[in-house]
Amino acid sequence: KDKLSLSKILAIDKMTITDEPAKSNSDFPWYFLKKLMMVNVAARNMTCTSDCESDDESENAEDSDSSNTDHRPNPLDIITALFLCSDDFVQQEMARKMSTCQFSVPLLLPNCDTKQCTLMLWAMRDIVKKYRPQFCSESKSFIEERIVLSELPMISFVRLGECSLSKSEILNKLLSNSQQYHDTFVHYNMECGDSPRAISNGITEITWYLPCGNTNIDIFSKPVAVANLRGDIASFKTQYSFLCQTSAAVFVFFDQLDSECSLLTNQHHKAQIFLVGNGESKCCTSDALKEVENKLGLTKNNIIIRKKQKNNADFVKSFRKKVRDVVEHSEMKMTIEQMADIAHKLGILVDENSPECQTGKKNAEAITVEIQDILKYKEDQLRCQGEIWKELASLEKEEFRLRKLGSKNIEDYKSELKKHREELRKKQNSYDMSTAMTCFINAISTTPRSATGFGALSLLHT
Repeated sequence: KDKLSLSKILAIDKMTITDEPAKSNSDFPWYFLKKLMMVNVAARNMTCTSDCESDDESENAEDSDSSNTDHRPNPLDIITALFLCSDDFVQQEMARKMSTCQFSVPLLLPNCDTKQCTLMLWAMRDIVKKYRPQFCSESKSFIEERIVLSELPMISFVRLGECSLSKSEILNKLLSNSQQYHDTFVHYNMECGDSPRAISNGITEITWYLPCGNTNIDIFSKPVAVANLRGDIASFKTQYSFLCQTSAAVFVFFDQLDSECSLLTNQHHKAQIFLVGNGESKCCTSDALKEVENKLGLTKNNIIIRKKQKNNADFVKSFRKKVRDVVEHSEMKMTIEQMADIAHKLGILVDENSPECQTGKKNAEAITVEIQDILKYKEDQLRCQGEIWKELASLEKEEFRLRKLGSKNIEDYKSELKKHREELRKKQNSYDMSTAMTCFINAISTTPRSATGFGALSLLHT
């Protein structure tokens, strides 16, 4: 089937020019896309008209315990479905704009039909981040680079079995300072209550905390990637194994632990394991914890239990300190590009391995490999956009403003400007086609999707 394309979602029609809320569940994907393309940070806060709500009520009248909000689709299901139905261009555009809105983006995308997941390396190729670690604050220098090439420690959060603690809610508070709260991860009811049929089950989201260099604002002094696996790791062992091999630390949320706990003890992992339990849960017993602690070789520092007397703010504060210690002292760092090797070994697909992406990447590299000095490269390969282009732009402005007219006749002056403009255009047209432009035109002329690789040309902006 045809994938959703950029031309489709950017088309101007009745739906795009109105700002009405969704009238039915089928409207939610388009509502989200429209808001996302406008970089609206409230894109995931989907509203429904009273007609939609009354329809839901009539369909579920027998279920007296359900509220209207429960009848609306999980925003994460909508995002997962959109990524599965979109082509490479749309996936890159969605990932870039979701990152701009400070939303988490898919790292491992599940496919409920094939039961496989895909590492979304290519989808994140276009995301460029700018940050300043605190050790750079004196020189006031910023680091700007594509995020898939940034070598950062990754901290992962997973759930084992049922869990009375909301992992996504804790993560949002963990990454928000006291002055400004932001829902980086979708918090939809209680995470442990996710439907087993939800298409987003098994998705691993990723976001990045990037410091600005101000000790009064920064939560972490160094940049860090934060991953969140949705669903029970007992059902998504491949994703869990991937996180154990790519993360500096994995925080496992639980209510009940099996003393054998083979899922935790049999994993080949490089990450530190932290167990996070709720002290109010009757299933969180010290005996089971002690057995697992011994088998995994954990210390008391790796066990985090929320005490009954501790409120949310105090728990998040102590939890943040644990994460900060890992970030500060971890030597385990990896780029998303390097994660592709581990994905291959685990049988995880990599979106960048598709023929279209490989062809596009090859075309892009044929151009970017020649770039040493950006200014000199533009002068040699983009000659039509150099000084002549600037002079033409200046002439066009003068034709309308006539600021240098002086005592000259208006018509004569306009004729003089027009003649000068034609001479410049003639000189511009005299240039032969540059090697870079020839390569670019040949690539996009073969098949539209072969041009996907030109997202790599964002290198010119870094």
